[in-house]
Amino acid sequence: MTADVKAAQTGPTIRVIRSDNRKKTVAARLVDGGAVLEILAPSRLPEAELAPIIEKLRERVMRQAERPGKERDQDLARRGAELNRQYFEGKLKWNEIKYVTNQNFRYGSCTPAKGTIRISHRLQTMPAWVRDYVLIHEMAHLREPNHGPGFWTLVNRYPLAERARGYLMAMGLENEADEPDQSDVL
Repeated sequence: MTADVKAAQTGPTIRVIRSDNRKKTVAARLVDGGAVLEILAPSRLPEAELAPIIEKLRERVMRQAERPGKERDQDLARRGAELNRQYFEGKLKWNEIKYVTNQNFRYGSCTPAKGTIRISHRLQTMPAWVRDYVLIHEMAHLREPNHGPGFWTLVNRYPLAERARGYLMAMGLENEADEPDQSDVL
């Protein structure tokens, strides 16, 4: 079920998308070039409870969207090199790390055969330690292409891995079932 509502204050149109599949979390994202703020909410959440959540998410998303100095691809590549030295002894090799705008359901992807890592532009507005977790997650796929125990051993070298996963889960942005034997949803 979808409903569009023009925000009383200046800003994007708010589109509420309710789902029976969503049980607890409410998430927000800017779409259509920032013209629409999509709110993803459980279908059973009463409107009276949802309204203040929407306002809080709207304020947060708008604050993040207005922050100056979004990172560029070369900043991301430089950070990847730092994380490689710090957590992988500088042994990982890749051809490209870049931000992309076409990942609406993932925050990163890695193609080990091509040595490419793509990171969603949405991470530019998140805390740096969350972006670092996603980078490390994708970089670990260069050595371990699956989500086996070896992969998670590499990812968990990052001391904020669990916190970052919790952050993404709390924001409704990571599949809570992303366990070692599950497919990659980042």
